Amino acid sequence: MDHPRALAALIMFFLFSVGDFTAVPQLRRKSQVTGGLCAHLIQSAGFPCTEHQTKTKDGFLLGLQRVSSRSTIVRGEMGLPVLLIHGLFMAGDAWFMNSASQSLGFILADQGFDVWVGNVRGTHWSHGHVSLSVKNKEFWDWSWQELALYDLAEMIRYVYKITKAKTFVVGHSQGTIMSLAAFTNPDIVDMVKAAALLCPISYLDHITSDFVLRLVKIHLDEVILALGIHQLNFKSNMGTQIMDMMCDGHIHCDIWLSAITGKNCCFNDSRIDFYLEYEPNPSSSKNLHHLFQMIRKGSFAMYDYGMWKNFMRYNQPKPPVFDISQIPTSLPLWMGYGGNDALADVIDVQHILKELKSKPDLLYIEEYGHIDFLLSTRAKTDVYDDMIRFFNSVQKVSSFK
Repeated sequence: MDHPRALAALIMFFLFSVGDFTAVPQLRRKSQVTGGLCAHLIQSAGFPCTEHQTKTKDGFLLGLQRVSSRSTIVRGEMGLPVLLIHGLFMAGDAWFMNSASQSLGFILADQGFDVWVGNVRGTHWSHGHVSLSVKNKEFWDWSWQELALYDLAEMIRYVYKITKAKTFVVGHSQGTIMSLAAFTNPDIVDMVKAAALLCPISYLDHITSDFVLRLVKIHLDEVILALGIHQLNFKSNMGTQIMDMMCDGHIHCDIWLSAITGKNCCFNDSRIDFYLEYEPNPSSSKNLHHLFQMIRKGSFAMYDYGMWKNFMRYNQPKPPVFDISQIPTSLPLWMGYGGNDALADVIDVQHILKELKSKPDLLYIEEYGHIDFLLSTRAKTDVYDDMIRFFNSVQKVSSFK
């Protein structure tokens, strides 16, 4: 750890991880004000929205939002539910960051879908637990494994219970990791109509992000855990100041984002200040460690506690793998991925396709990066129209059975 870059990275992540959500500059405070996502971002755009809450098996309180069309005529003929699952360091607000004609959440609602917005534990809109405080280290003792098997599973169950209908699932980035892991469970798949995966990830051993690979090489994730840091909070006092410096004038922020995610062709950097009012959201250090394990090991497996703890938890020396060949062929899948994505690399996407028994509908866009699938100003015509066509075709086929 005597390398200057390693030390700088360690300091940066340490600063991001301390503090709470209250004493931060005004630029980033909007997402911390009392109230739900509906009032903050969705109703102001003219869309009816209601707040919901459900509880996971391990006691986390998850916030969901239900969004419908601006048109009373369309609302009267509301279609099947769609559950939106966000990526790492994001929350459900990520689906509404652009205009009503550009954001997937708004587009789906105006197309007549019954839109449900998921927020995983620890994010701004799901920051509660039945007994634990965010100051307890136990509150942050989870990775994407729990997000898949507890959070996503519970959100799907809740939507199914309320709507009495199987749901479409849309995931981006970490949301696809959660989805692919959850879909190996038949009980969860039974409540899912079809799934659309943006920047699908289950393997990470071919990522090309130089920034992430450097952090993996210096084992920053292990250092953070060894220091007793459990929460990665970019909204801490010092973390926000560092982000302000990195994103000064927007250009630096775009370069920083590209270094992590790959070059995004159609990202509107003039809206960065607005995006940063809501993002990034907190996550756990354990979650980062699990993702880095995937990069180092080239596996899609449960969290690796080490041989002896693995025996105690899994009754075997290595963590069990999520076998995506077990995802039934009866579950229709659609995948969108890009040639400039430094996180969901094309080689890793091909690995997923080789293991799946089904043949998903595919959309490949050479110039798209990781964030383009979420925030591209052209995403409606480039991506979402094809996704909606897929959903409508699934619904049409089902109606004939």
